[in-house]
Amino acid sequence: MKKQITTLILLASTIINAQETPNDSIKNNIEPDQSLNEVVLTGTMKPVSRTESPVPVEVYTAKYFKTNPNPSLFESIGMINGIQPQINCNVCATGDIHINGMEGPYTMILIDGMPIVSALSTVYGLNGIPNSLVERIEVVKGPASSLYGTEAMGGLINIITKDAAKANKFHADIYTTTWLENNVDLAYKFNIGENVNSLLGVNYFKYANKQDKNNDNFTDVTLQDRVSIFNKWNFKRENNRVANIAARYVYEDRWGGEMQYNKKIHRGGDKVYGESIYTNRAEVIGMYQLPTTENIYTQFSYNYHEQDSYYGADSYHAKQHVAFWQMYWDKVIGKHSLLTGATFRYTLYDDNTPGTLNYDGTKNMPMETPLPGIFVQDEITFNPKHKLLLGYRFDYEKNHKGIHSPRVAYKFTPNKTHTFRASFGTGFRVVNLFTEDHAALTGSREVIIKNDLNPEKSYNGNLNYVYNKTFGFGNFNLDATAFYSYFTNKIIGDFETNQNQIIYDNLDGHAVSQGVSVNADIVFQIPLRVNLGVSYIDVYRKERNEEKILEKTQQLHSPKWSGNYSVSYTFPKRWMVNLTGNWYGKMRLPILENDYRPEYSDTYMLTNIQVTKSWNQFEIYGGVKNLFNFVPKDPLMRPFDPFDNNADDPVSNPNGYTFDTAYNYAPLQGIRGFIGLRYTIR
Repeated sequence: MKKQITTLILLASTIINAQETPNDSIKNNIEPDQSLNEVVLTGTMKPVSRTESPVPVEVYTAKYFKTNPNPSLFESIGMINGIQPQINCNVCATGDIHINGMEGPYTMILIDGMPIVSALSTVYGLNGIPNSLVERIEVVKGPASSLYGTEAMGGLINIITKDAAKANKFHADIYTTTWLENNVDLAYKFNIGENVNSLLGVNYFKYANKQDKNNDNFTDVTLQDRVSIFNKWNFKRENNRVANIAARYVYEDRWGGEMQYNKKIHRGGDKVYGESIYTNRAEVIGMYQLPTTENIYTQFSYNYHEQDSYYGADSYHAKQHVAFWQMYWDKVIGKHSLLTGATFRYTLYDDNTPGTLNYDGTKNMPMETPLPGIFVQDEITFNPKHKLLLGYRFDYEKNHKGIHSPRVAYKFTPNKTHTFRASFGTGFRVVNLFTEDHAALTGSREVIIKNDLNPEKSYNGNLNYVYNKTFGFGNFNLDATAFYSYFTNKIIGDFETNQNQIIYDNLDGHAVSQGVSVNADIVFQIPLRVNLGVSYIDVYRKERNEEKILEKTQQLHSPKWSGNYSVSYTFPKRWMVNLTGNWYGKMRLPILENDYRPEYSDTYMLTNIQVTKSWNQFEIYGGVKNLFNFVPKDPLMRPFDPFDNNADDPVSNPNGYTFDTAYNYAPLQGIRGFIGLRYTIR
């Protein structure tokens, strides 16, 4: 490892010394934050500055995520207040993304406005998006189903990739860690003639260093070998009409398990435990503005996802196709900015579990879900101080029939310092039962749908206040949001009534997500910038017990208190220091009956520090992650008997414990150093 780092430093120094000029310096002041003037797309599906948007949208640029580099967006997204990337398995590191405490299936992930990452592929789809191709990330918290349909129930994350015409000619970002995690991120722009620009990105991540710091004979971190190729094309047309298309391919080989596990020998066997997952994924997205006098746009996306995996001796092999098409008309009439369109989404899903068999289990029946919809939105600007947004969407699903999703938002801006927003909306989710509960379906249980399932619905209201003012010391921006969401018809699986069945039914009760989120951004006249965020979130459900009395149950993996921080200071001669981190309060964890492990986690903090030196075209950076070396204790139940061969022994296991991998609340990776190099040709 020392040899790797020394070679990287010598290479960087050689190139840098050849490029540095004696006049290279940096100013000792920082301009006031201009983020409120950034153009956003996500809230209303049309470009508008953040200050003018009636829907609160949070924007995070690629520069923000460079203060704590990570090999995937799944890890980077945790730097955003109120968003929690949650690992749900300590062995294979599968997980999901929580917005305001809601589980992953309630979060919609978009790439350039297209619902490209969903259901089966939520985590694996985010891994392997080259960070060098990301322009910014836009976040809307709360239901957005009136524009984006199913899954946009708890919120959405829109990953905006760079415009090929405006991107740098070449960019490389290479780094390694003391755990021997190696990441290469490359982007190259080229032109074909005067009217075609293309941006090609390649990401390669390799981690093959088995580590067992907690001595439970299991890998602390999942081993990964991943390659991702992304190519985006922009076409110049008359009158600046839009035309672009992009494609991405991802292949990943990941596994975790006992330290003596060998994929070639033990994969799918019952002697040495391991969880091995091969992922093949392909995506295509595009947008085309029709050559008409009116602003009419059509968008499309398609993704294919194949997962070939073994969880111990249990096989799970699934394929999913998702096609999406959308056309909309953007028209301004007086004070009204209208948007209306039609959408169609088609999902085909198949796997090797009982979930895709017919009723008597004799024939394979892949699930097909067509979902057509229409939507309309009217943004009314009464005057510079008052703006009203009205929206409505109608979708038709073959089982749930017609689904209505209205929303209303109001913005009041008395002056440049204060902005008030209030909104109310509904969200819905057409549940794909089997892609979300595949681990439970790898056995021989019979799947029972007790009643005609109604779609899950949510009713959300939030109040947002933004304060932005420049003082003598610098610029201060405060963004505070209070939210309340009420969920009905939550679909749950009953695994306990009959050990040979899984019984699905709508929740006899309701669920609630409520809380307050505050972000503060301070840009000082000296070269210092501070970002602070804190969230209080209370997520629970109430369901009727056998006595028909409502009982309250706190949401798993949802801390009531959490926060993030980022402090950046720029020294002369382009030296910069970044201190970043997250902290989480106690969260409820999935425990077994008579479990000796505590039901609630510890309060903990993950802190990182980075030092960066910049030249004209180069940056060299390095630092320490998890500075205080926090690692959870005893995450695995009975790691010495992963196949439960002796689970029924009343002498050695009087409590009837079974092997369990779901007790997780923080990474098992302790303190580690990292060093990297960036090179850019503009």
